[in-house]
Parts: sequence; structure tokens; C-alpha cells
Amino acid sequence: MVIRQEAGVSRLRRRPGRALPAGKIAGIVLAVLRCDQRPGDLAGGNQIHCTTVTRWVREVVGLLAARAPRLDRALKKITRTGGGVVLLDGSLIRTRRRTGTQNRKNYSGKHKHHGLLVIALTDDKGRLLWVSAARPGRTSEITACRHDRLTVRLRAAGLGAIADLGFVGLDDSGPDSDPAVITGYKAARNRPLTRGQKLSNKALAAVRAPVEHGFAHLKNWRVLGKVRTDPKWATALVRALLVLTNHEVSR
Repeated sequence: MVIRQEAGVSRLRRRPGRALPAGKIAGIVLAVLRCDQRPGDLAGGNQIHCTTVTRWVREVVGLLAARAPRLDRALKKITRTGGGVVLLDGSLIRTRRRTGTQNRKNYSGKHKHHGLLVIALTDDKGRLLWVSAARPGRTSEITACRHDRLTVRLRAAGLGAIADLGFVGLDDSGPDSDPAVITGYKAARNRPLTRGQKLSNKALAAVRAPVEHGFAHLKNWRVLGKVRTDPKWATALVRALLVLTNHEVSR
């Protein structure tokens, strides 16, 4: 199966020996991704084997994930279009709980369940620009951003990012330099927020609201409801869904 670009629309081209036409294969793959249909149920209804459906899904996901934008290119695109800021946020993709000590790293104490952490950047309208690799749920958002050298790349592109209080401390630049990551104020036990700080937090929350819409569009794909596979496959899956989500939103 080959995906080619014609007039901005991805089309499937049928190879010799395929059990079904390309359009039917695309429908089956979309049923798995959008509705989380079981491959066995789809295989029985189309007189094919379950492993064939799984192979089609993995093949399409791999091709789409390869088209997902890289971080440097996504930031340069925003700079070329005259943008000055991006929106930064993280989300936990739930995974099934497995037995054994190897799954303990996937438990998120913040969300109280197992999952994989994904960091995303959107523009000021909530359109997804880039998603990180899926990492164990116990990984903090700041650690994930530092692993991708996010602040360094933001400064190199001349951009700033607006984030929530979970990213406080990510930008450790000096007081005389412009911040690469802008967050609100966090109250301390013996130091409540002032009225001005509360108003600043409220204004930042209004500005960064579109990033929640970006994650909402991504999670409309029900296959992300509870991922059953390893982080490497989850990374390819999320990046493939980013490509499909942007295509769907831009229609």
C-alpha cells in the first residue's frame, strides 16, 4: 500500500494481490482508528484474516507517522508565517494496566492511572503543530520538554511558548533574557497570590485555551481511549493521528 499526495489529498493506490480495493482498505483502517473497532470483527465482516487487518493498520500508521512534522520544521513554519508564540501542553494517554514491575513506570501519580505522556505544541488557534514521543506516565512534563531541548529550539526559532503551571521552572534562563516559556504564578503555602497575579493567571488561561481544543480533536480518535501497545508504537500512532487530525480540521 502506498500513500501519495495529489491536490492535497492522501490517496491509497492498490497493489496487485490485495484482498480488497484501496477504498475499502482505507475504510477499515479508519474504522479501527476512529471507532476503535476490533480487527477480528472487521475481518469477519469482510472475509479476510484478522492479521491482515492488523497489518494494514500498522502499514498505514507507519506511512502517516513519517509525514508528521518535525519540531524544528514546525517552529520555522510558524516563524515564516509571522507568528510569535506557540501554545505548549502535555496530556496522558491511558494504557491498560499490566502485571509486573516493568509497568510501574507507566503509572502517573498525578492522574492516578497508567498511561503514556505526550507533549504537544499548537498555534494560537489550537491547530496541532508537533507532538513528542510517548514516554512513561511517571515522566514529568518538564523532564519530557528538556529531553527534546524545547527551550533551546524555541529560542533558536525566535519564538515563545505559553504553558500552564505544570511547566513552571522549565525555562531556567537568566533574569535579563527574554523567557522562552511563559507560565502563570504559582501560590506558595505562606504566600498567596496577589490580585495582579490572579489577573495575570486568568489572562494567560484565556490565551492558552485553544491548546485544549487541539488535544480534544486528537482524542476524538477512539483508538487513543486506552492504548494497548508499547511506547514505540504509541508514538507512531499519535503522530499518524496528528496528520489525520490536521487534514480533517483543514477541510
